[in-house]
Amino acid sequence: MTTTPSSSAEEDFCLRGDAALARAFAILGKRWSGVVLGSLSDGPAGFRELSRAINGVSDSVLSDRLAELTELGLVTRQVEPGPPVAVYYELTPRGRALLPALHEISRWAQEHLAPEAD
Repeated sequence: MTTTPSSSAEEDFCLRGDAALARAFAILGKRWSGVVLGSLSDGPAGFRELSRAINGVSDSVLSDRLAELTELGLVTRQVEPGPPVAVYYELTPRGRALLPALHEISRWAQEHLAPEAD
């Protein structure tokens, strides 16, 4: 079988693309990260609201993911003084930029992956 060597520019692009995917999936590959981002697509939500919306996530994992996504600049944490004190999470423009990709992943999963049994 004969292969045609690809140009150096194509190889560089693929290597950069692979590195970019690796960086993206270092975030999105963590369980619940993408679901948390998707859950915030309709606007700000409090911790309890997110916890109820995301079936199966523990409070400690949700708290960890929100902290990580906030640190990465994908989510903001807003504290409204009380009483009672209220904390809300919201997507930043950087986080909103991920929504089209998350939508496509969701669409692909609906078309190609069997639903999980409850």
